[in-house]
Amino acid sequence: HKADDVPLIYRLTAFSGGVFVNPALTEPFGLTLIEAAASGLPIVATEDGGPRDIIANCANGVLINPLETEDIARGLKDILLDWEQWQTRSTQGLRGVREHYSWEAHAAHYMEMVTPIVEKRTEPLIREPIVRQAMLYHDRAIFTDLDQNLLGNPESLPELIRVIRENRKCASFGLATGRRLDSALKVMKRHGIPEPDVLITSGGTEIYYAPELTQDTAWTRHIEKQWTPRVVRRVLDALPGLVRQEKSEQSRFKISYYIDPEKAPSQEEINQLLFKEEQSVNVIFSFGQFLDVLPIRASKGLALRYMAATWGIPLDHILVAGGSGADLDMMRGNTLAAVVGNRHHEELSQLEDIERIYFAEAEGAAGILEALAHYDFFQQCRMPAESGN
Repeated sequence: HKADDVPLIYRLTAFSGGVFVNPALTEPFGLTLIEAAASGLPIVATEDGGPRDIIANCANGVLINPLETEDIARGLKDILLDWEQWQTRSTQGLRGVREHYSWEAHAAHYMEMVTPIVEKRTEPLIREPIVRQAMLYHDRAIFTDLDQNLLGNPESLPELIRVIRENRKCASFGLATGRRLDSALKVMKRHGIPEPDVLITSGGTEIYYAPELTQDTAWTRHIEKQWTPRVVRRVLDALPGLVRQEKSEQSRFKISYYIDPEKAPSQEEINQLLFKEEQSVNVIFSFGQFLDVLPIRASKGLALRYMAATWGIPLDHILVAGGSGADLDMMRGNTLAAVVGNRHHEELSQLEDIERIYFAEAEGAAGILEALAHYDFFQQCRMPAESGN
């Protein structure tokens, strides 16, 4: 169907006495649920995320556990087999959308919040001098993991550093690592790696910007929603084959374990155990022995895309180099991607059929240089002077 057909589909389903079902494992907001409610459709939706608020506001449906088919069936029957209930929920949904999710309701709520602030007399703010950010004028960016890629071939590292420095005027340089900030900085200093424009640490849960390694606090606020590490630790500490890593490897938004795949449950089973405890998280397996648990909104790939949107760099102007399961979501999508020669084949096997991903023959830094040549990455670099800045 086409996008223009969607409103008609909602109305036809409502006219026939149907129900809108969203059995996703998690639903951060629930725009389609609001669209369904605005069409008079009762809803059956996952209990994880935005549907909780929508059904609380609109009283137009049932929350279900998406992993339990009997629960989904029960929710459908409760509405479909009781015509009076269907009509009640349909009417309540229409009313709830008008009261809570219409533009008029949003504007009224906004004015209610800002009016006291506007009417209150305050001292004028003193603006700090505007600091020119180099990344505002960069045409593209190169991102790489630290340990697997840059340090995988020490002989080629000086040449890669030279190439990066040579093109610093038009291309941002970024690192994405599972290490904490302090650990990453020590490794960079030891190997003479220049300070990046963007440093993504702790598996994608922290973002820092040059020149003073300023942390992106907006990203922190974004990912902390629904993060309850105490519950995650309680669930995983009890599992066989999992041993919590040293304190130096843990951070506020990253819980790290050593995993023995022969003894531990599968990644899918671990996900299900956490979901049953109402934990919406990212579970990442890497290097055949590490398991990291992050907030559902955090990962290297999500942090990278957030950075790209923030600084206005098109995804197809970003080259991402990786070599383990921790780099998977960085290399999916519209970025240019390269897998270095010293990769973990099993963890990255699902990438082999994706056209936009280049599999380098060389290892580590040499593999990144090979990928830069393959994509002719710096050839089309637009210098700041050429863009009128």
